[in-house]
Amino acid sequence: MGVGWLGVAGILIRRAVFLCIALILAVFLTGFILGITGYVDTIINAIINEEVRAYRQTLIMLPQKPNASVIDSLVNQRKSELISYWGMDKPWYARIIPMALNTLMLNLGKTQSPEVTNVAGLQPYSPVADVISSCLPRTIFMITFAEIIVIVIALLIGPFVVYRIGSFVDRVIVAYAAIMNAFPVWWVGMLTLLTLGYQLRVAPRQFRPVINEINKFLSGDLTAFIGILNYVWLPILTIVIVLLGPWIYSIRAMLIKIVKEDFVTAAVARGLPEKQVLRRYIIRPSISPILTNVLLGLAGTLGGYIITESVFDWPGMGTLYYAAITGGDAPTILALTYVFTLVYVVARFILEILYVALDPRVRL
Repeated sequence: MGVGWLGVAGILIRRAVFLCIALILAVFLTGFILGITGYVDTIINAIINEEVRAYRQTLIMLPQKPNASVIDSLVNQRKSELISYWGMDKPWYARIIPMALNTLMLNLGKTQSPEVTNVAGLQPYSPVADVISSCLPRTIFMITFAEIIVIVIALLIGPFVVYRIGSFVDRVIVAYAAIMNAFPVWWVGMLTLLTLGYQLRVAPRQFRPVINEINKFLSGDLTAFIGILNYVWLPILTIVIVLLGPWIYSIRAMLIKIVKEDFVTAAVARGLPEKQVLRRYIIRPSISPILTNVLLGLAGTLGGYIITESVFDWPGMGTLYYAAITGGDAPTILALTYVFTLVYVVARFILEILYVALDPRVRL
C-alpha cells in the first residue's frame, strides 16, 4: 500500500533534517580537527614570530637606534598585540567553536592569510565571502563547463554503445576508459600544457589574466567571453579527454543491466523501433542512477580540482582551498567546507525529490 503524499512529505522532511545534521557535523568536525591538532596554531605562531622578527629588525635599522631594553619592550608590546589580534591568548575551542557557529550563520568573517586573498586578486584580509564569490565563477567556467560537456557526450554515446556490446566501437570505448582511468587529470594537464603551450605555442602558458576577462564578462561585457575561451579551452580539453572515457563506461554499465531484462527482450521481439526501446524500456528505468551521477558530479565540480588548477595556475576554488590549508586560514577553510557540503546537501535533497517524482517505487 502506498504511503500517500503526506507520507512522502514526511520522508522528505526526515531526509532534509538528516542532511542538515550532516552539514553541521561537517563544519564542526573540520573545526575540531583544525583546533585539536594544533595545525592552525602552528601556522599562526609562525606568522607572529615572523612579524615580530621583522619588527625587531626595523627597530634595529632605525637611524636613531633605541637601546636594547627599549627595543625589547617595544617588541614584547608588539608581540602581545599580535597574540591578542590572532586570538592566541585563548584556548583553541574558545576561538574555533564561535567561528564554526558564525560560519553556519553565513557570517564567514575575514581571511587571515595573504596567500588566500592573492588567489582571489583582492586586498589582504578581505571578507571570506568576497574571496569565495570571486573564485567560484572561475571554477564554473573551467571545471563545471568541462563536466557538462563530458556528461552530454556520454549521455549521447552511452545508450548507443549499449546496443552494440562486443562490437568494435564498444571495445574501443572500453579500452579508452581503462586507459584514461590510469591517468589523473593533472598529469594529462601537464602533458597538454607542455606540448600545446610551450612547444607548439598554440595555447596560453599563463592563465591568471583570465581573472580580468571573467570580471569584465560578469560586469556585462559579453565580448569578454571570447577572451575567456582563449584561456579556458586547454583546461576544458584536458578534462574532457580524461573524464569522457570513464563517464561513457559508467553510463554503459548502468544501462547494460537493463538491456538484459526480459521486458527489453520482449520489446525488441515485438519489433519496436530502437529509439523507442531505448527511451521507454532502457533509459527510463535507469534514470535514477544516471541522475544521481550527473547531479552529484556537477555538485562536486564546484569544489574545484586542487592539483589540476595548480598545474594551470587557475585561480579557482581548488587553488583557494590549497592556499587556505597551507596558510592555516581557519575562517576560509571552515567557509569552504561549509559551502562544499551545502552544495552536496542541496544536490542530495534535489535527488530525493526527483526520486519521488520519477520512480513510483520510492513512494511505496
